[in-house]
Amino acid sequence: MSEDAEALFPSRHPGWPARPGPLLVPAGAVELRPPRLLDASAWSGLRLRDRAYLQRWEPTTIGDWRDRNALLAWPAQWSALRGLARRGQALPFAITVDGRFAGQLTVGNVVRGALRSAWVGYWVSEGHSRGGVATAAVALAVDHCFGPAGLHRLEATVRPENAPSLRVLEKAGFRREGLFERYLDVEGAWRDHYVFGLTAEDNPSGAAAALVRSGRARYA
Repeated sequence: MSEDAEALFPSRHPGWPARPGPLLVPAGAVELRPPRLLDASAWSGLRLRDRAYLQRWEPTTIGDWRDRNALLAWPAQWSALRGLARRGQALPFAITVDGRFAGQLTVGNVVRGALRSAWVGYWVSEGHSRGGVATAAVALAVDHCFGPAGLHRLEATVRPENAPSLRVLEKAGFRREGLFERYLDVEGAWRDHYVFGLTAEDNPSGAAAALVRSGRARYA
């Protein structure tokens, strides 16, 4: 099904599809949008180029990095993400800076009912690891989740050694709630992860607005 056709058949949960942003940071105009099949070249190019930067933080998976991030690997991933979004199980986004693909952010394991929660995971290219890109992307996702998507709680897990990602979550308003010992297999070993949480009541004025007030971002 084409992206135009998808507009005629809305997904099964509120807040999707969506294009939060833009939010202006030193690196440029940051926006979130649904991933596209045509993102294959940009996605694969960044993933292959930045292997050393990305692989150390990502869960261990079967297969070689080059095979899993090759151009031909994207259609299957894109299709799976689109399916999860249409079933109401995830909110998958491409992160763009000045209109160019710069990474991904996924709101996953969306649970409705009395819980209304999800987790947030993200990656950005090494070239966009500074300049406020990840922080702006997370802030936009938080506001979308607590607004149009109708969620109440978000969680994120980060290795204690990943100082840049810890700062991203803290600047987006997340609080550290504890330590998950030997939580995920990363680079062939079971690694501890901090767990961060955020509820709608924690930041009623919005995460993006907090970045603007602090001088870290501007509205477009």
